Amino acid sequence: MGTYACNMLIYPKSTYPLINNIRKTFYFPLRNCTFQTPREFSFSKVHCQLGAPNAEDTGKPENKVEKPRYKWVEIGTNITEAQKKAIAQLPPTMTKRCMAVMKQIICLSPQKGSLSDLLAAWVRSMKPDRADWLAVLKELKKMDYQLYLQVAELAFLEESFEANVRDYTKIIHDYGKQNQLQDAEKILLDMKSKGVVCDQVTLTAMIHMYSKAGNLKLAEETFEELKLIGETLDKRSYGSMIMAYIRAGMPKQGETLLREMDAQEIYAGREVYKALLRAYSMTGDSEGAQRVFDAIQCAGIPPDVKLCGLLINAYGMAGQSQKAGIAFENMRRAGLEPSDKCVALVLAAYEKENKLNKALEFLVNLEKGGIIVGKEASEILARWFRRIGVVEEVELVLREYAVGEANFKVPSSPLAFAHSEPN
Repeated sequence: MGTYACNMLIYPKSTYPLINNIRKTFYFPLRNCTFQTPREFSFSKVHCQLGAPNAEDTGKPENKVEKPRYKWVEIGTNITEAQKKAIAQLPPTMTKRCMAVMKQIICLSPQKGSLSDLLAAWVRSMKPDRADWLAVLKELKKMDYQLYLQVAELAFLEESFEANVRDYTKIIHDYGKQNQLQDAEKILLDMKSKGVVCDQVTLTAMIHMYSKAGNLKLAEETFEELKLIGETLDKRSYGSMIMAYIRAGMPKQGETLLREMDAQEIYAGREVYKALLRAYSMTGDSEGAQRVFDAIQCAGIPPDVKLCGLLINAYGMAGQSQKAGIAFENMRRAGLEPSDKCVALVLAAYEKENKLNKALEFLVNLEKGGIIVGKEASEILARWFRRIGVVEEVELVLREYAVGEANFKVPSSPLAFAHSEPN
């Protein structure tokens, strides 16, 4: 089969057509184009290796298929009960523009178009301003959090939204609450690409998000970036980084930042102190727990029963029952009513060191102070007494302690509990 250079194509329309009695044809210049010769060549049928000329050959742009626009149809009564309920819950104070788009969003279906097409149609037809966008986002946040995030991202693309750095920070924070790390990072990159400068609030939100995700490295890198922007760090910035260290099991690094804050007379929130105290308490680091407990008081935060309980637990786990008892008495002297949890922690500390007499003395002092042993403390006593087989003996000792105290009521509830429990 031979090949022929050819510059003639069959084409439906042409500026200068050469018409024969079979179909319209026209001459069109082709570069480096060859056609295979069929065995029977005729004007009615041409077999080619190549198709119609492309845009590059013709110098004309390709015809782009335009996306179908969203068909805005007024919402009638032919909707689901769930949609009717959602529409009925919209605040009557909303503007007509906002009410219209909210109804469309609620009743949106794939057949009508995409969410981006819907919002584009709203912008074209009703010209919303920033206040309208904010009102819509506020309602969506209450109605459907994921839908709110989608609309918020699309809002950034619209000039009428007038996005500022606080808007970017807010959605980054919202993505962080949902643990959607990649989406938050995408917003941050988009923010930087548009020339919006990250400030302290934005970077603090990122540190908080990395902290929750357990990504200490990125949290540290962002914290260093925060230092470089030249703004004075506040308690939120420090607090987010301290929490990152706590979650990573590195409370000492968190405490270092806490001291750095104290030197600048910046004090963390109660929740940060409590988290750091808990981290030391759960590992039995009594010295670290006491340091943080002292720092709490220096920051002007009055310790409550839960904070005192964490300190008692730290001493108990460290095998320092005497200091656990002292911490308990200090709490009482401060005017705090001990919880049953605190009582149980002291008893557990005595049990760990097998100091039965100290535990009995502790119980008698509780009864003198009108403190009733509750369920958790009673369970510890019952377990301990059964283990060493001294239920009867303990009851006798407690009665001996009560001699001379006319109004003293023998604390028999834990003993009764021990009698009632199976061995």
